[in-house]
Amino acid sequence: MSTPAVTKPAILSVDDDPGVSRAVVRDLRRRYGADYRILRADSGQQALEALRELKLRGQPVAVLIADYRMPGMDGIEFLEQAMDLHPYARRVLLTAYADTNAAIEAINVIDLDHYLLKPWDPPEEKLYPVLDGLLDAWRSAEHRPVHETKVVGDRWSPRSSQVREFLARNQLPYRWYPVDEPEGTRLLEAAGADPTTCPVVITAEGAALIQPSDSELAENVGLTVQPSGDFYDLIVVGGGPAGLGAAVYGASEGLRTVLVERTATGGQAGQSSRIENYLGFPDGLSGSQLADRARRQATKFGAEIITTRDVVGLEINGSARTVRFADGGRLCAHTVLIATGVDYRRHNAPGVDEFTGRGVYYGSAMTEAAECAEQEVYIVGGANSAGQAAVFLSRNARRVHLVVRGDSLEKSMSHYLIQQIAQISNIVVHTETEVAGVDGDDHLERIVLRDNRTGAEDKVDAQRLFLFIGAAPQTGWLDGVVIRDAAGYVLAGPDLMVDGARPPGWELPRPPHHLETSVPGVFVAGDVHADSAKRVASAVGEGAMAVMLVHRYLA
Repeated sequence: MSTPAVTKPAILSVDDDPGVSRAVVRDLRRRYGADYRILRADSGQQALEALRELKLRGQPVAVLIADYRMPGMDGIEFLEQAMDLHPYARRVLLTAYADTNAAIEAINVIDLDHYLLKPWDPPEEKLYPVLDGLLDAWRSAEHRPVHETKVVGDRWSPRSSQVREFLARNQLPYRWYPVDEPEGTRLLEAAGADPTTCPVVITAEGAALIQPSDSELAENVGLTVQPSGDFYDLIVVGGGPAGLGAAVYGASEGLRTVLVERTATGGQAGQSSRIENYLGFPDGLSGSQLADRARRQATKFGAEIITTRDVVGLEINGSARTVRFADGGRLCAHTVLIATGVDYRRHNAPGVDEFTGRGVYYGSAMTEAAECAEQEVYIVGGANSAGQAAVFLSRNARRVHLVVRGDSLEKSMSHYLIQQIAQISNIVVHTETEVAGVDGDDHLERIVLRDNRTGAEDKVDAQRLFLFIGAAPQTGWLDGVVIRDAAGYVLAGPDLMVDGARPPGWELPRPPHHLETSVPGVFVAGDVHADSAKRVASAVGEGAMAVMLVHRYLA
């Protein structure tokens, strides 16, 4: 038996007698076929399989009609198991006169809504009035199904947190179901999974993905993971503001452009809760909004955006520049733009690694904001990203503690943010303070704060700790190919010239262009560029400028 790909509520009849089954379905279709999908099954097991598929697809079930006497699984046993999948469906038992006592007992055992004696001819008198009442009651208390992606998992599971963050950062709507709540349990049963196999992701089409990788997840929720071609004019590595800016300008100016992103477009800026100093947006916008608009703008002009592909190498093959992927694939182009940005530095306090994803988060974990309601939340960092997160989380948290190693915020945070923070009563700034350790049972419960002025330590209760402790470029994949500084940032243009001499191996008669690296045709933009401004506007500007220089190189 197959279930329909429609959203009409279902009425399911199960009876092992083919003649009775056809008669039931005939009567049901005559009266309810226009508004309901009428389904039938020949056994309780077959009906349960259909109900599991309907559950995964998010399709509602209004009424279940089951014959009492069926081999293998009788009607009461079927309805009892069906309740676990569709608890709001109305339940009807078909019985012979001799089985009325069993039907009456079932009213208490499985909360039976009605039992019908066979035969019920004419249905206008004995069937339809009963079902009309049950359908009216179901509609009045209707629990609408969820048609978007569903995620079932443990709230303290690092991988469950990563999956939710992946979907959120890629602007993919989903509904979260904790594994210890009834609906989460029902979805796991429908998927044939259990709490030990979480997270389980159920797509809008009803496919159940057990502990999916990012690439498996991307393929099943509509993201593009494979480029359409083998050779391009421009490969952009990294989907932050610089990479997105380059993709927009490259594609709009006729370059065959592909952007390759490891996780989600937007980069660190895409995780920002509010950007208020970006030109043209006086009321501000979130990082995810900016990333979504830029992504749509780039694809409108024809740029390809490929996600969950990790670039691990760069090769120079004559006039072609080749990027190698972790899965063994490769992609070639006339030019490459390195726009990989930076990653947050890891915190070395005891317990931080153990509780990452279980109360400790790097950056602004968007999926955790709702969980911070009425809690004491701690944020470590003194730059804009930390300040924006503090302002955002202060709307729901009981108190937000901003932990800063420096003696003030003025050295690293924009003036407008400092003013905002000063006016929010439930944000407390702890200067010259650092996190010395964290601990808990299965999740973060306590933080040790050290006052660097006195050396005194204080253990405080906390369930959420967000870390914004500086960043470092991840440019190891460029070893032996592109010149970088001691910290790993990519050098370009005038920074490559030493006493007027061009970089080693440079064979062109001209010096490197302003954003061109030590390899002709390979450019850099954004935070990964040495001595960059570390601002969204400058990153976008460098991405646009790099495209202009790509044109010069190609000419």
